[in-house]
Amino acid sequence: MTAPLAESIAATRRFQDHVAVDGVDLSVRPGEVVGLLGANGAGKTTLLRLLLGLLPPTSGEVRLFGAGPSRATRRRIGYVPQNLGLYADLTAEENLRFAAAVYGSAPGALPADLRGQDGPVGSLPLGAQRRIAFVQALAHDPALLVLDEPTSGVDPLMRARLWEVVRSAADRGCGALVTTHYMEEAEECDRLVIMAQGRIVAEGDLSSILGDARVVVVEVDDWAAALGALEQRGMSPTLMGRSLRVPGVPAKDVEEALAAVPCRVGEARATLEERFVQITRESAQAGAL
Repeated sequence: MTAPLAESIAATRRFQDHVAVDGVDLSVRPGEVVGLLGANGAGKTTLLRLLLGLLPPTSGEVRLFGAGPSRATRRRIGYVPQNLGLYADLTAEENLRFAAAVYGSAPGALPADLRGQDGPVGSLPLGAQRRIAFVQALAHDPALLVLDEPTSGVDPLMRARLWEVVRSAADRGCGALVTTHYMEEAEECDRLVIMAQGRIVAEGDLSSILGDARVVVVEVDDWAAALGALEQRGMSPTLMGRSLRVPGVPAKDVEEALAAVPCRVGEARATLEERFVQITRESAQAGAL
């Protein structure tokens, strides 16, 4: 097995009394796209910052290319943070020239429709800014991509195009660690890591994460009444057509909640989003014990 490009070993990060990352073991290998999933506050961004050496771990260890994070190891990374890492008052070309000077490489080539832009990057649409950030991150031919919510706020077509860039880099042998809250994007990853409350609560490829998980399906005419009754019991139903799908709850609990609402209760295979809800809810319940 090839050596990891990046790894954390029992990495923990505390901020006073708050444990943001709690004993996390994680690795990313060449040619592998690892999706890091979790709700807001789960510890994803803090873990990325640990791996990049932007924060020191309180305990445990992080390694980049077999060594501690350093200026030398970070030069082999292409990083797109949530704020994109662009200078808003510089043009696209100026941003790329600046990054090239830092890495000692040639500036990245902008797509034809973005060349010759005289205005500052901050005046461009978000989709254009994200494309520029990707060009900047890849211009020095990195061995590892670290992407923090790289497609947030752009339309589905642009998300698909940006994911094509990620997959193309992985096909060339580049590893990628990507945080995302879009479950359809997570299905593009080779391996998924789900975090909750600073810990890894599930890990594996899509099929192993899904396993044989089931979700309760409610067929009902008065879906508004059913929705209200379920939410009163603290459940999180979603409406699909005229059916309600209720993840992470036994069918008998749903039937009890809907005792006064005429309906038919059954089961179906869970989607990744529903499985994510199940896993994070189970983790929260376990943590409360």
